[in-house]
Amino acid sequence: MKEVVIIGSGIAGLATSIRLALKGYSVSVFEANSYLGGKLASIKKDGFTFDTGPSLFTAPENIEELFSLAKKDISRYFAYKGLDESCRYFFSNGKKIIAKKSIEAFADEAEKVFGEPAKNTKKYLQTSNIAYQNIGELFLDFPLDLSLIIKSETYKALFSVKLSYISKSLNSFNESSFKTPEMIQIFNRFATYNGSNPYKAPAMLSMISSLEQSQGTFYPDGGMISIIKALVQLAKDIGVKFYTNSKVEKIETLKGKVTGVLVNEKKYNADIVVSNMDIYYTYKYLLTDEKFANKVLKQERSSSAFIFYWGINTTFSELGLHNIFFSEDYQKEFQQIFEESVLPDEPTIYVNITSKYNKNHAPNKSENWFVMVNAPAHNEHNWEEQKEKVKKVIIKQINNQLNTNIEDHIVLEETLSPLNIQQKTFSFMGSLYGTSSNSKMAAFFRQQNRSKYYKNLYFCGGSVHPGGGIPLCFKSAKLVADDIQ
Repeated sequence: MKEVVIIGSGIAGLATSIRLALKGYSVSVFEANSYLGGKLASIKKDGFTFDTGPSLFTAPENIEELFSLAKKDISRYFAYKGLDESCRYFFSNGKKIIAKKSIEAFADEAEKVFGEPAKNTKKYLQTSNIAYQNIGELFLDFPLDLSLIIKSETYKALFSVKLSYISKSLNSFNESSFKTPEMIQIFNRFATYNGSNPYKAPAMLSMISSLEQSQGTFYPDGGMISIIKALVQLAKDIGVKFYTNSKVEKIETLKGKVTGVLVNEKKYNADIVVSNMDIYYTYKYLLTDEKFANKVLKQERSSSAFIFYWGINTTFSELGLHNIFFSEDYQKEFQQIFEESVLPDEPTIYVNITSKYNKNHAPNKSENWFVMVNAPAHNEHNWEEQKEKVKKVIIKQINNQLNTNIEDHIVLEETLSPLNIQQKTFSFMGSLYGTSSNSKMAAFFRQQNRSKYYKNLYFCGGSVHPGGGIPLCFKSAKLVADDIQ
């Protein structure tokens, strides 16, 4: 039986381990941390429970497929529910809207609140959904190499979508699709789903809205950490071996072929190695390949995040599971993040409250707030100095929108800076999605899933093709497993 070593236990690493174990490989997963899950972990303190990382669950078919392949009853491991709304949006002008699951309901509400003609919203989401079905799935399900270029399906897909998807930025496309600044801002936000700037990223990213608004959002029972728990248990049940507190120090190679990994000065032989580690760290530290590490550095890093975990000793009926408090000057916000490499003067604020669905995630009459703002990738920033500054700005914006004094209700606080993200998840510079998509060709410069230079070396996760976010990490696992014979 051939031996496979997987470096890292993020979503993609876990999904890859399951797929390869089901193909008959002996699979071992090495994780540097004391816990499994990578960015998707949890904090429990003083009666509050927080998901520490990704908080949006879409495309549940990705996890369902793994249990189907394993011929296991998913209900024994994992449960989730569909949501009636995707997000609640708050604007600096005092307007607010609940984005309902139904396209028609969302469109009608946008017309009522903003004056955006309902037909514009319906057309946009219908078009995005068609584009996702025609071209999105093609580019997500296959490697971006010559084999894809010569496929007849590729040309059919390209001719089926608008030229503007390729020629325009997401913001320009949205400006031509909507008449109100609020709707433009809502749909510009989808660039942040892979850590990019909507004023530079291609309009093709509008397809992301299809996952959320057309296909729906969901909530896993027990929170996002339950995804990790379910995958780990499934992996163990089919024979995957896990090693925590086991930092891989080197990928061993011989004559251009991987032979195993070095962990705590001990060699573990492997026929195949799959790195779920950030691609830059993989090249620089595990392969000591400066040439390719520097090649990665030529690509613009995605945004990072500054996160506050707040225990709140009251409840807010006007808030839901997902909430966005938009900045007044969205373009300035992204200019500061990507061009000036500073925290925005007025950031857009995301607040996730899982106690809305899991009452045991907070004490009685309390809420667990995951408060996140987009931040530049770490580069010699003093985040301790920045913490109090950004906290004051966040509090001011929330107080203005909710007519409250939120600082009086914070009874617990933990923080996570871009530097902390880099240290805990080995994401270079704390970039949540590896490289950004701030150019039309960015997708084609991402590291492919199979190494061209080291035989039997593969890559999965958010820093490689097809990109970051939970659905795409599942896709990268499938691409790797399908490629390994």
